Amino acid sequence: MEANESTPLSAAEQMFVQYSAQLAEAVDAVLVDWVCNCVKERATSAGLILDQAQLARAAQAGEQCRTDVNGKMRALLQADLDAQQGSPLSLLRSSTGYATAVLQSAGVPEVQRDEFEQRAFPEDIYGLAPASFSDVDERLRDPGLEWGAAKAHLHLLRRREAGQR
Repeated sequence: MEANESTPLSAAEQMFVQYSAQLAEAVDAVLVDWVCNCVKERATSAGLILDQAQLARAAQAGEQCRTDVNGKMRALLQADLDAQQGSPLSLLRSSTGYATAVLQSAGVPEVQRDEFEQRAFPEDIYGLAPASFSDVDERLRDPGLEWGAAKAHLHLLRRREAGQR
């Protein structure tokens, strides 16, 4: 999304860059908590109490998620709007395996999922895939909404400039 010397970024592009960076920072800040919370909540709902070693594995899985997802998220959000493959939320949805591995090792039983969830997220046996940024962490609600609005605004402006509706 960086401009070269002859084409400065428009105000809408600058806002999109700003909100993209803010979303990337916010995601980075919540990934460890997200994995840990997924593990704790799913274990609790199954009636299991995790021991300190299992909680430590959850924290390690959260750190690994953060390490692995952070670079991908930043690369996605730094790409030009028209070059972005996927979305930040789809990247988070594909990152449930970190918590899943901990839950499986703790013996937590799989959850019942509807046909859509089974088809859309076949490996998400614990139903952890977030439907919204708030499902990951409430701290992502505003950055996610702002990023989405900036993306939609820039997309609309670009289509109008190209003579499309």
